[in-house]
Amino acid sequence: MGIWDTLTDLIEAATPWTTAEAEASVAQEEQAKETTETKEEPEAEEAAAKEEDAEEEEEEEEEEEDEEDLVDPKETFEEECRQSKQCAPVKHHFDECVDRVTNATEDSTKEDCVEEFFHLAHCATQCAAPKLWSVLK
Repeated sequence: MGIWDTLTDLIEAATPWTTAEAEASVAQEEQAKETTETKEEPEAEEAAAKEEDAEEEEEEEEEEEDEEDLVDPKETFEEECRQSKQCAPVKHHFDECVDRVTNATEDSTKEDCVEEFFHLAHCATQCAAPKLWSVLK
């Protein structure tokens, strides 16, 4: 992309007389088809709708299968590290804080465990980093 393309894009974005063009939604497209095609038989429309629904369901199932297969190794390593001896003292402090906050009455001072959480997250990240790099290489 050259400088002229960038400049024209900026000018087009800044001009007030440009119009926003968006794609029509599926419902709007179907309404437009219904108004222009009044001669179609209802059975043909139902069959076409069923085919579209079946195709959409198949695509969704394929996407779900792909998503299920993906597992982030960083999450697994960090969870292992949170449970390890290396992060045990930090996790202990975090658990104590959580217990203290959950058992506190409303009259006591407002306390949160953000600092302890970040210490635990930092410990888990530091522990998991070398393992993660060995898997990614």
